[in-house]
Amino acid sequence: MASASEQLASNMNLGAFGKAKDLQQRILFTLFVLVIYRLGTFVPVPGIDMGYYTQIFASASGGLLERGNMFSGGAVERMAVFALNVMPYITASIVMQMMKKTVPSLVALDKDGGQQGRQQINQYTRYLTVFLAIFQAYGIAKLLQIPAQGTGQTAAINPGLFFEATCVVTLVGGTMFLMWLGEQITARGVGNGVSLIIFAGIVAELPRAIYQVIGLGADGSVAGSLIVIILAMSVALTLLIVFVERAQRRLLVQYPKRQMAVGKQFGGQNSFLPLKINTAGVIPPIFASSLLLLPATAGQMFAGANGTQGGDPGALQTAMAFIGYGSPLYLTLYGVLVIFFCFFYTSFVFDSEQVSDNLRKQGGFLPGIRPGARTMEYLNYVLNRLTLIGALYVAFVCVLPEYLISQNQEIPPSVGMLIGGMSLLIIVSVTIDTVTQIQSHLIAHQYEGLIKKSKMRRRRR
Repeated sequence: MASASEQLASNMNLGAFGKAKDLQQRILFTLFVLVIYRLGTFVPVPGIDMGYYTQIFASASGGLLERGNMFSGGAVERMAVFALNVMPYITASIVMQMMKKTVPSLVALDKDGGQQGRQQINQYTRYLTVFLAIFQAYGIAKLLQIPAQGTGQTAAINPGLFFEATCVVTLVGGTMFLMWLGEQITARGVGNGVSLIIFAGIVAELPRAIYQVIGLGADGSVAGSLIVIILAMSVALTLLIVFVERAQRRLLVQYPKRQMAVGKQFGGQNSFLPLKINTAGVIPPIFASSLLLLPATAGQMFAGANGTQGGDPGALQTAMAFIGYGSPLYLTLYGVLVIFFCFFYTSFVFDSEQVSDNLRKQGGFLPGIRPGARTMEYLNYVLNRLTLIGALYVAFVCVLPEYLISQNQEIPPSVGMLIGGMSLLIIVSVTIDTVTQIQSHLIAHQYEGLIKKSKMRRRRR
């Protein structure tokens, strides 16, 4: 027999959406904030020679700049005020999430501090975001002042301390403003604000990538059959991601009956504890790709700086090609790191000890499993096997497209990143999460309507 929530969800239609005024306002607010974000990706940082910077960006093929450009919706390519995007905030959030499981003071603040404790941890996350953003912005300001070999030209029009200060303040301010916009979407809009900002950046660049692929086929640079294979692969991977991301392992949880009065018993209901196959989400491929592309990007910049001083970058270029984007070693390490980060991050996202303790306090138990330590062991047993399946799935989705694209040098790495598995994983995951929240708002609205009708009937009686 279907539950009340499932019945309401099956009855949702455009009529129900038309009556949910609060949901409409939330969606409009979310769209308005995303439009502001897109406009900001076209506002360049002051003091930059955009003509020369475009040449520098084009030479950094397959590096970390292109990965950051994908997440920022083209802001890195235009060196806009949102070039850092929300990546410092994501990194700070992950670091704080790990620290609040290992640092005793943060563990106590998270468990016993309540709402005030969580707000304090969020404040620490913001402070760490500012520090990381300043560090990255200063590095970008220094790189923009590296003189070109022979000409001595720099991307900065007037290099110096004033340019560095202007660049750092602009980029850090853009990141903090995006962080604030993301929090506003989460509180007053629909969906997770930070995830939607990354989603909007990737989706905005996706049509251009598809157009470039079709253009390569039209001028004969790439075979038409290969383009069909790439597009078919993208569709197939999207279907696979949708299927796996919605898949769950449901563990039955039973609650014993309680004697509340003479002849009256309460409780005795059953519920389910859902465990996702991919508990870590999109964090493992982001970490793995950034970790692998960082040496290649640093090597390109070091080679350029070494060239200006008359050095011989031959050995460095050989090493970069050996671990460069699309090489066999890169793809192998990429898959291994994705699997490692899936297990590593899942251990922080899902706290089996806390879940088993909450079940014990609420009187719930898994059939055939003792509450407490035995429940925690069983949850770890099930979660480890689910994580293995999820890690292999994420590695397959992320590595396969990059392998196929790396075998065809005609396709630019930037296009490969945009139509690759990680981009599709982010798009599908954020879409599913946002649609689920919209459905939750509609169900809540319908419940409110049923409650109002029942109250009116009682008054009439």
